[in-house]
Amino acid sequence: MASVLTVNRTQKEPGGPKTGIDKRPTSEPVAVRPPGPMRGGLGSGIVGDVIGNRKLHGGDDQAVYAYAREDLDTWAAHLDRELTNGMFGENLTTTGVDVTGAVIGERWRVGTDGVLLEVTSPRTPCKTFATRLGVDGWIKTFARGGTPGAYLRVIEQGTVSGGDRVDVVERPSHGVTIGLVYRALLLEKDLLPEILVADALPEDIKALARKRAAAT
Repeated sequence: MASVLTVNRTQKEPGGPKTGIDKRPTSEPVAVRPPGPMRGGLGSGIVGDVIGNRKLHGGDDQAVYAYAREDLDTWAAHLDRELTNGMFGENLTTTGVDVTGAVIGERWRVGTDGVLLEVTSPRTPCKTFATRLGVDGWIKTFARGGTPGAYLRVIEQGTVSGGDRVDVVERPSHGVTIGLVYRALLLEKDLLPEILVADALPEDIKALARKRAAAT
């Protein structure tokens, strides 16, 4: 069964760095709601979570970040180290969900309290992520791995908990997946024009794709 293994929120230590990537599982139900715009909004769609840099992260298009436990396990084997749920900064650690194969605009019904999420885009690695892992060359290594995880919009709010079922209740027919968008953004930029058929993409990614399309 496709489900959420854990819901993860930022653990802020007094005097610690101003980043929200240190997320750890919580055992209680967590409220989920649209956070508003990236700049000037509430940051994360997960109530009680923290977004450190609101110029680049958070907002409605990046309200919730999901990463598959199966992909964490692959990285754990590659790095020869334990990777706990939340280690990649994800809000939802999932199991049985093909996150990389998720279609842009597909919608996930999570749990029984009304939460409906919409897949928007892949996560791209940043220096904060590299610092978190402490692995030399991590940004390039993660990019080549091709399993970026998925950002999601909050379409209908409610609460989520570890163990909640995940059902894909709607999937567009265009076939543009998280994996394809990730390749287009970081590895094969000639693919950018192909992703324009995915209406649910964030506007900044659409702008990059339009620019590439105009240049070809």
